[in-house]
Amino acid sequence: MKLILAVVQRDDAGKLVDQLVDKGYRATRIDTAGGFLKARNATILIGLDDEQVDEVLAIIYDNCKTRTKYVTPIAPLLDIAEASVAYPVEVQVGGATIFVLNVERFERG
Repeated sequence: MKLILAVVQRDDAGKLVDQLVDKGYRATRIDTAGGFLKARNATILIGLDDEQVDEVLAIIYDNCKTRTKYVTPIAPLLDIAEASVAYPVEVQVGGATIFVLNVERFERG
């Protein structure tokens, strides 16, 4: 048995959970926030059998694409002089950070 934790952009989370449920997987969504960009994201937890991992990973990759976004750096990342002239910078957002964990025991009450 496996547990997949997928950290995805908030904009992708609803569509991802819908696709997982449509395919018969149980998924739990927890709204979270990232550290670097302070952006809202979601952590999706999916419990599944070992042989289902590849299919679930494909669903995640199909629904969570990377894209480019412009953000203005927050002041703590800059020197005082730089903060007054901060310009938007291009960053990649989206995609997914995925952890596949072994589950020693699973129970449903």
